[in-house]
Amino acid sequence: MVEITSAAQEYLIDLLSKQGEGSGIRIFVAQPGTMDAETCIAYCRPGEEQDGDERHSYDGFIAYFEQKSLPFLEDAFVDFQEDRMGGQLTIKAPNARTPNVGPDSPLEDRINYVLYNEVNPGLAAHGGQVSLVEIVEESVAVLQFGGGCQGCSAVDITLKQGVETTLLEQIPELTAIRDETDHSVRENAYYQ
Repeated sequence: MVEITSAAQEYLIDLLSKQGEGSGIRIFVAQPGTMDAETCIAYCRPGEEQDGDERHSYDGFIAYFEQKSLPFLEDAFVDFQEDRMGGQLTIKAPNARTPNVGPDSPLEDRINYVLYNEVNPGLAAHGGQVSLVEIVEESVAVLQFGGGCQGCSAVDITLKQGVETTLLEQIPELTAIRDETDHSVRENAYYQ
């Protein structure tokens, strides 16, 4: 589990004392298992914890750990170091970017794994990328293009022949792909 040093605990207790009664923290990894993974700490007021969060009591506060982030938080630690500017809270999660995706992983994690490890490296050659926005009715993945792909005249080909084909082949539960990008913005488009 995540180690929170005594210096970090003291700092968090002080921060939480300025929040509402019963506030704790919530630790999770955004975009886990990808090169864009980011380990986050957020305030967690009563009722904001999520179903499945693991609850841990520390001396003076409660910490919630997002269930789907737990494998990526293995060997993580939170520390606080004082400096001339007051100090800095740091989170080190050495496994946050390590792909930990298998056939039983949540659909969202498997889609992100394919996008970040197989699709985006190819799009990067044109200064573009694609990310998952959400999964809607009957396993439809809603995507958003950015960079050189936003407003690109070839985006339909990229979506249908590249992204959609790759995702549907590798993740058979997906029924369709939908693009929600505003392609009227053409400033950085690779093909105008």
